[in-house]
Amino acid sequence: MSQDLFVETLQKITTTEVGLHELISAATRLNDAGHISLAQQAYRVWLNFNGEHPQRFVVLFNCAVLSSQMGDLAGAQQELTAALALHPDFLPAYINLGGVLEKLGAPGPAMEQWNAVLARLAPVSGSAVQYKLAALKQIARVCAERQDVAGAEAAMAESLDISPHQRDVIEQYVAVRLGQCEWPVAAPRESLDRTAIVGGMHPLSVAAYTDDPLLQLAAAARYVEQSIDEQPGGTNDRRHAKVDLKGRRLRVGYVSSDLRDHAVGYLMAELFELHDRDQVEVFAYYCGIPAKDGLQSRIRAAVENWRNIRDLSDEAACQMIVDDGIDILVDVNGHTRDARTAIFARRPAPIQVNWLGYPGTMGSPYHHYIVGDEWITPPEMELYYSEKVLRLPCYQSNDRKRVVEPSRPTRAQAGLPDEAFVFCCFNGSQKITRFTLDRWLTILQRTPGSVLWLLESHAATHERLTAYAEAHGIARGRLVFAPKLPNAAHLARYPLADLFLDTSPYGAHTTASDALWMGVPMITISGRAFASRVCGSLVRSAGLPELVCATEAEYIDLAVALAGDPARVRTLKARLEKGRATCDLFNMDKLVSRLEALYREMCLDHQAGRLPIPDLRNLEAYMAAGLDIDHEATDLMLEPAYHELYRQALVRRDLVRPLQPDARLWLEPVAEPATVEVLKPRARQARAS
Repeated sequence: MSQDLFVETLQKITTTEVGLHELISAATRLNDAGHISLAQQAYRVWLNFNGEHPQRFVVLFNCAVLSSQMGDLAGAQQELTAALALHPDFLPAYINLGGVLEKLGAPGPAMEQWNAVLARLAPVSGSAVQYKLAALKQIARVCAERQDVAGAEAAMAESLDISPHQRDVIEQYVAVRLGQCEWPVAAPRESLDRTAIVGGMHPLSVAAYTDDPLLQLAAAARYVEQSIDEQPGGTNDRRHAKVDLKGRRLRVGYVSSDLRDHAVGYLMAELFELHDRDQVEVFAYYCGIPAKDGLQSRIRAAVENWRNIRDLSDEAACQMIVDDGIDILVDVNGHTRDARTAIFARRPAPIQVNWLGYPGTMGSPYHHYIVGDEWITPPEMELYYSEKVLRLPCYQSNDRKRVVEPSRPTRAQAGLPDEAFVFCCFNGSQKITRFTLDRWLTILQRTPGSVLWLLESHAATHERLTAYAEAHGIARGRLVFAPKLPNAAHLARYPLADLFLDTSPYGAHTTASDALWMGVPMITISGRAFASRVCGSLVRSAGLPELVCATEAEYIDLAVALAGDPARVRTLKARLEKGRATCDLFNMDKLVSRLEALYREMCLDHQAGRLPIPDLRNLEAYMAAGLDIDHEATDLMLEPAYHELYRQALVRRDLVRPLQPDARLWLEPVAEPATVEVLKPRARQARAS
């Protein structure tokens, strides 16, 4: 039938005048039927017969779209260039030509095309605004990929000033400001107040922004509802499928974009090698960038069934998972880059789990369990999760086969003073808050001659941090920035440090296990949220529970005491070295055995009709309560009346819009709301001098 349409269209083109609308309609039908090349031929024949047509540029543009779909980037470039020669003000062609040039490895010329759009947008109209926003988004994206974070931020700021309700732009704008340590992160703009910026943050950014697990839960739920394509699974919906393991193995699928040279890949490699193949059939659904590194090769060799779903639609990926008959589908991305949350929304497996890749709750109606441990997710903190909490001895898997560069650098080679006490923190700059830096500067003030060794970021961020330190009495040279190195070389330099100082509220995760594996003790403060408690779990599991602090003062005093007691630091390092082979942090046999036991427990829950139902009640009210708090004016991790802040906000909300009881803080309506006394967050005390 498509062939008949193609022949009929060619006959009309060659014998009579075919209207542009009729041509585009026919080409669209051919394309929709999967005959892209026939659609393109139709356009090209029309171009041969209509050399002087005033709208020839439109057909060239459409032809370029098809060329791009077919991978003919050179052809697309030629067609778009020809379209612009005919109509220099045809803005969509500039947008697409920039994209083609970027794919051809020419980001500079691509930026020129998008800037040409901006230069031609003097008239104000609805379409002009949309073209400008599209160009600004492209510029911001490419600037970020080229590490021009200032350029990316400027483009996003201009975009938000034009149209402030772009959630995707707010998410990236906040992420860039976090990474540059620009405080306050949520500084109001002309068109955006603080609450609008915080309310539009990506859940991962909220975890780095504040230790407020109720806000994190509410933000995750809002993100899922607003950003995830939650189409019903139809025939792929297996939420009620039976899990009958008689005569067969349990089928577990892991969905991840990070099974490669990535922090999560390093954490999971040995896990796949240790799964009991007599009991568990493992499937890996990879949705990340194309990769051929050694780590991915190792993982692929360990996984029985490797599936690449990067280029599959959500529906096609779901069908693959359904065809594989997966019993338990594990979301290893959570709310991180390249996640495929929409697959889980279609429920292709009867049991769906959130583990390892994202430090917090998903806030979704389709993740049944979250895997933590007794320290990260103690019973009294289960109210912060929409999922049912299950626990491992230590939540984080690890790799005992880490490759470490055999040649170890000297302090001089690393740019460090030989005799100084070296504090280090190799967490990303997006985890450094003003509260964290203030603690570090207090420690440096109280330990003369010491230095703080940080991971390299951007030059502007280095300047911002060193200028802040200098303004608080710390010489610039006491902040040393370590260049980024391949993982094996990075691990080899760890022992040059004496003590690792963790960040908060988003602490070290893979970085922590790397430090502990290399024998570097670390101190951390455990807050309330998942991300703020992971490091405490890892340090405790490595055998150094006394280095997990409960307060800011304890953290500072402990760091100062250790800096003044080299013998004690040597003892801590020796304990790490001695316990590495037996501690829970690196006991992968124990972790895999317990994880498989948790999977069996989930199956029993499902078979008995006890599969947990995620609790999402009143989360908009909790979101509103959290947005009332200025998290950059007070360190909520240190606020003892945290729950009371939320309860009183819920009381005020209930007076306007009555709430139904939930399983968190709103257990029942308040009988006499008029007597409520408003409690405000405590202002953070000034940093010690």
